[in-house]
Amino acid sequence: MSEIFQNLYEMTAIGDLVANPSFLLMYAIAFLLLYLGIVKHYEPLLLIPIAFGVLIANFPGGEMGVLQASETGLIIKDGHEYNIWEMSLPEIAHELGLMNFLYYALIKTGFLPPVIFMGVGALTDFGPMLRNLRLSIFGAAAQFGIFLVLICAVLMGFTLKEAASLGIIGGADGPTAIFTTIKLAPQLLGPIAIAAYSYMALVPVIIPLVVKLTCTKKELKINMKEQDKKFPPKNQIKNMRTVKIIFPIAVTTIVAIFVPTAVSLIGMLMFGNLLKEIGSDTSRLFDTISNSIMNTATVFLGLCVGATMTSEAFLNWTTIGIVIGGFLAFALSITAGICLVKLFNLFTKKKINPLIGATGLSAVPMASRVCNDIATKYDPKNHVLNYCMSSNISGVIGSAVAAGVLISFLG
Repeated sequence: MSEIFQNLYEMTAIGDLVANPSFLLMYAIAFLLLYLGIVKHYEPLLLIPIAFGVLIANFPGGEMGVLQASETGLIIKDGHEYNIWEMSLPEIAHELGLMNFLYYALIKTGFLPPVIFMGVGALTDFGPMLRNLRLSIFGAAAQFGIFLVLICAVLMGFTLKEAASLGIIGGADGPTAIFTTIKLAPQLLGPIAIAAYSYMALVPVIIPLVVKLTCTKKELKINMKEQDKKFPPKNQIKNMRTVKIIFPIAVTTIVAIFVPTAVSLIGMLMFGNLLKEIGSDTSRLFDTISNSIMNTATVFLGLCVGATMTSEAFLNWTTIGIVIGGFLAFALSITAGICLVKLFNLFTKKKINPLIGATGLSAVPMASRVCNDIATKYDPKNHVLNYCMSSNISGVIGSAVAAGVLISFLG
């Protein structure tokens, strides 16, 4: 009888949990992310799959954690060496488990982030940006945080590729951060993805904090509609539908010429948007991309990213540096956009609300909604949502181009 109980005990993961309590900390992280997604409704479509991926990856004996390969493709499991680049997908599934199969087929190949960008493009309306093109420059300014944190990360001891992957968190775009990290520092994918999506989820907390520290009440009361009445725009787009169709084609062409490495993101983003703007002729394709494909890609992306967060890969000083650096990148990107608006206001009669600069991040449309809420608190009639969307949407394009530049130079 004692032998039976001994076998039953060894069948469980209790002994491993006692021997390695770090698993318990990973469960706590998974439960925290689940709480944020389920109870607080912070980016639930992404945080919940990621959190569940973290959970299942850290059950001893479950073999659901992703094993990161070295630059030469070497993976060591249970004392055996495998070269991932010489294994077929069925061999990966058989020898290394389900999550490794999904990770190396869908994530490591760089397949899912562009697919998600295609869905984002289908759900994005570039109209607000096209109507207020001069405001789109603030989306470019917000990418400042990416490059400043890159420099700081190198000084902290990160390699240049790792620093670039850390800095891209400042773009506040999960797929872009994942795509860049896959190309430059795949060993950091788990913590960087968690940091990127966690800070995106915390946009309603971070933006008000930065705005409070950098803006005055007078600046936050600047009414954009009143400014438009005082200084009406000289040129207005007459045929918006035509412009919306031409825009994704033109942007893809220009980016492909100057930053070819960004085409996989920008091209898919613009392709999805083009299908949306064409209308009834491509409605079936638009519906497929924006619903079934987008949702399927999101599920697998979240689970695979979460599964990279094993206790061995996550619980180290590098992860702490990524969490701190990611927050700085995020906050500095917001600050840079605000500062450019302040500088702009020094030289023009038509003033701009600094909240528009704060939305230069890629967290669309959450950042714009948060800034609109801030503006209406100071003046209930001051709705800046459409103006903020101009900077917000251009930030999506800016972060993807920044990622392409980094990959081009460092990849």
